[in-house]
Amino acid sequence: MPFYHRMGEIPPKRHTQFRKPDGSLYREQVMGTKGFSGIQSILYHHHAPTEITNAQLLAVYRPQYETQGALRHRHFRTGGLAAKGDAVAGRQYLLGNDDLLIGIVHPTEAMNYYYRNGDGDELLFVHKGTGTVETMFGTLRYRPGDYIVLPIGTIHRILPDAGKSKLLVVETNSWITTPKRYRNEHGQLLENSPFCERDIRVPEKLETFTEKGEFEVRTKKGGYLHSHVYPHHPLDVAGWDGYLYPWIFNIRDFEPITGRIHMPPPIHQTFEGNQFVICSFCPRLYDYHPQSIPAPYYHSNVDSDEVLYYVKGNFGSRKGIEEGSVTLHPSGIPHGPHPGKIEASIGKKETNELAVMIDTFRPLQVVEHLQGAEDKNYVYSWITS
Repeated sequence: MPFYHRMGEIPPKRHTQFRKPDGSLYREQVMGTKGFSGIQSILYHHHAPTEITNAQLLAVYRPQYETQGALRHRHFRTGGLAAKGDAVAGRQYLLGNDDLLIGIVHPTEAMNYYYRNGDGDELLFVHKGTGTVETMFGTLRYRPGDYIVLPIGTIHRILPDAGKSKLLVVETNSWITTPKRYRNEHGQLLENSPFCERDIRVPEKLETFTEKGEFEVRTKKGGYLHSHVYPHHPLDVAGWDGYLYPWIFNIRDFEPITGRIHMPPPIHQTFEGNQFVICSFCPRLYDYHPQSIPAPYYHSNVDSDEVLYYVKGNFGSRKGIEEGSVTLHPSGIPHGPHPGKIEASIGKKETNELAVMIDTFRPLQVVEHLQGAEDKNYVYSWITS
């Protein structure tokens, strides 16, 4: 995150005595990235964060991928994927590589345990529904269009409100941050950035739980899921400060960059990580050169795979796409507008599309058992009759 934040009670100086009302010490935890050279926060716990009563290996946590098939463009309809489980156990993965996993979850229940990703940051895009994310840094409320950024190691649980939630899930083995070109040397977002710090929502309130009992925290690490049982509530933080914490940015606060002629996809970039970027396609005015062609040109992904998750509206370059569709346009072959879409775009003044794009710089693999969700004719949908 590009700015400092603090919540609750903290001592005047780091690494000094900080005592509870009964005279005993709070337990200080430095939580940081890149050893001690990246961003970090310091948290003050009622109990030692290392205190557990049971550690157990639960399961393998890596999807099985398809065997290699023909290189082709692919389309998956996620609307038919079953609603089940909670926001972690109910995840249904679609695509992945060594850098990230991409999936969908339609949770039908609240989590009765806590969870942390010990490999990297997670990003949850809220397609539908509202709810609460309880974290060690405080509580956040989510609504449709929210990107929820959960830093590595953040203990949390997701509690959907009544009604149907649907989340796009990106699990990484690295960090997720805002694009470097939109920040100055101090980390502040620049005037030409399509969003700014005012658009970012931080935890709303810090709730501190001091009760004892048995509390499970499930930890993803190295392709496995582990269970750790604590004899005290894991959200026992009395205060914290720093640059590392969960935050939310809503896609509707993204201010599109436009031009006289068609602008390339990097103008839509919202986040970046190790070997991937995430972009937001939002309602915007089209190009205004008198001879402009608003539809994108055909282009070759020579070094990246392109994934699009279609949220809402009419995506101007595609036919046969529905809300919740996921397309994969792999590197090595060109892709572009469907037949007739270039001509149809000429003279259009605006678009109301809403979509999330993920570009990866290493090839993605498709998870097994997605055949029922796949539109197998998509690869041939550019044929003109």
